[in-house]
Amino acid sequence: MTRIPNEDRDIIEQAMYLPMVLTVLEKDRIIIEKAPFKLKEPYLNLVEETIRAVQKDLKVVKDKMRQENMKVQQIGHDEAFTMYSFLYKGFEEQHNYFNPRIRNKVHELMEHYLYNRFK
Repeated sequence: MTRIPNEDRDIIEQAMYLPMVLTVLEKDRIIIEKAPFKLKEPYLNLVEETIRAVQKDLKVVKDKMRQENMKVQQIGHDEAFTMYSFLYKGFEEQHNYFNPRIRNKVHELMEHYLYNRFK
């Protein structure tokens, strides 16, 4: 049973997922720079603009977490699960996340930032 309200848990999870999205985008940017595209600039611009949007949202999440005395930290992982420690207003909870669930959420966020946010 968790003591963390759903709204605050969503904020904590954003603090987990958004850095992963940034990591993927940074790696993709490097690959695009090295790839033999005829016109790299449109792809690079899209990825760089997406990185800026994710960074902006991550700053909002971190500010909110600081105000509400919330922290998240990865404390372990194996092939199937990753364990996180959530510190919420003086309470600590540990949560296991199924790695495919993490990958699917990062995929969903990538789709949102790359094209759904323009709709």
